[in-house]
Amino acid sequence: MILTTRFFVALFLLFPLFTKNIAFAEEYAVPHSGSPYLPLDDLQNNEILHIPTGLKVSFDQMQNAISSSKVIYIGETHDNIEAHRAQLEIIKDLSRRFPEKISVGMEMFRRSAQQDLDKWNNGELSLDQFKKLFRKNWGNGYTLYKAIFDFINKNNVPLLGLKPSKKIEDQFRNNKPSDQNNLPKIDFNDRYHRPFSMSIFGGHQAMEKPYRMLLLWEETMAQTVADFLIDPRNINSKLVILTGGFHVQYGFGIPKRAFRRVPHSYSIVLPTVTELPAELKDREMDVQHVSIPLYSGDYAWKLPYKILPESKVKLGVILENSKNTVRIKSVSANSNAERAGLKDGDLL
Repeated sequence: MILTTRFFVALFLLFPLFTKNIAFAEEYAVPHSGSPYLPLDDLQNNEILHIPTGLKVSFDQMQNAISSSKVIYIGETHDNIEAHRAQLEIIKDLSRRFPEKISVGMEMFRRSAQQDLDKWNNGELSLDQFKKLFRKNWGNGYTLYKAIFDFINKNNVPLLGLKPSKKIEDQFRNNKPSDQNNLPKIDFNDRYHRPFSMSIFGGHQAMEKPYRMLLLWEETMAQTVADFLIDPRNINSKLVILTGGFHVQYGFGIPKRAFRRVPHSYSIVLPTVTELPAELKDREMDVQHVSIPLYSGDYAWKLPYKILPESKVKLGVILENSKNTVRIKSVSANSNAERAGLKDGDLL
């Protein structure tokens, strides 16, 4: 009996030393892509799931819960009309609960656009000028966000730009130090962020530069959140973040990087599509499964996938022919080409 007891004690003590070589990744992963109790496929459209408990909740119940958070992250599929409807409903309800205490930060604008965004907030920028600002920072797609812009402008909700300036991106891409030393501190070593991101990029070594740019974007957006939190003018205010779901899913993108700078309460709401319409099946991505031992978010809001008429996926480049070659003349902001690391002047 003593020998047996000692054997199990020794095994227990030694177990952590050997677990690195035991393939337990799937066992320790949260099932159903981060929803442990209920596959999101089982939800009906417009049902809301509290992911950690697997309990379905009403919109009001979700709002009651997230209202205690300082920052509310709402993901999106950029071209899904329904995702933007959900975002607007959340913003409207929070604005009703906390009049003049809500700000909205958007991935679609750069930090360098803040002066113009402030002018727009103050009624000093015309609609045409604002549309041009949107196109300059993001590209096409203003119509998708029009209802959100109309509401926050009418109700004097401050709008914040999140992404780094083009200048900062170029300095980072070319490994040049910033003149103003305003590159954010970047965590390159999150054990789950990298494999998950590279599974989207395809896992190729050639995708290292786009991955580094992704980190710059997320760290800069996180720094913008932190700047809001430490500003004494915002002590009683809340910040709603609108960004691609990839940047907030599992929490290791913007949320963790903002929390690293300034610990705070936050909630992650994921407008979720589990099946594409037959006519949009070509938009499905073949992504290698990666086991992640994390909840995908706090709430999943099941939605249909609806796009604007004639909306098509575009590379986002203007090409020119030159001496039997094809050269990229310009790359649109936040386009698929920019995400792939293509630059003005590249030869195809």
